[in-house]
Amino acid sequence: MGKLSELTKGLIKENPVLVLVLGTCPTLAISTQASSAIGMGLAATAVLLGSNVAISLLRNVIPDKVRIPCFIVLIAGFVTVVQMIVEAYSYTLFQALGIYLPLIVVNCIILGRAEMFASKNGVAASALDAVGMGLGFTLTLFVMATIREALGNGTWMGMEIPGLSGNGVSVLTMAPGGFIVFGCMIALVNQIKKKGGAAVDTENAGCAGCPSATACGKQEARS
Repeated sequence: MGKLSELTKGLIKENPVLVLVLGTCPTLAISTQASSAIGMGLAATAVLLGSNVAISLLRNVIPDKVRIPCFIVLIAGFVTVVQMIVEAYSYTLFQALGIYLPLIVVNCIILGRAEMFASKNGVAASALDAVGMGLGFTLTLFVMATIREALGNGTWMGMEIPGLSGNGVSVLTMAPGGFIVFGCMIALVNQIKKKGGAAVDTENAGCAGCPSATACGKQEARS
């Protein structure tokens, strides 16, 4: 796979949220405001880049039997650094993200890429994979948040939208609205992939991105 393909695969082809269906919890919780969505996406991308590079560098040193705990410790270290930076330089964003910022530690996207890619590939490829997946996650959050904020609150990035301000569909700012927009975006991505000639196999894609795939009986049966 070329470097460009490695970088762009996370946008549509292997989008971590809409194709691999990982990181659903922060996606639904944070996608009510576009500004918060961008902040969460960039924070997750920074952690993903740091952890992928570190795990790739240490992949031949970390014992296989304890790789998952080691991955989590490394990820937690990068999350702590990012959390401290956000709190110091953007306290408003720190408050907006709340508990979901430290919970990046257990984000399936981060651990999934560590287990399925960074632990098996070189530093350059792992960095490109991290940036691509981070961009895909950020773009998904931003589009979902734009739809929900604009149609739900009548605002975008905190600014009122003429004609929509005061006339928003409030359900879009709630959990049911998040699932509705999420489902519509998954359907749209599936249509794009089908028109591109690639059948969408969400079951296999999900296994490929799952950090517990090697311990799953279904995955062993496929192998």
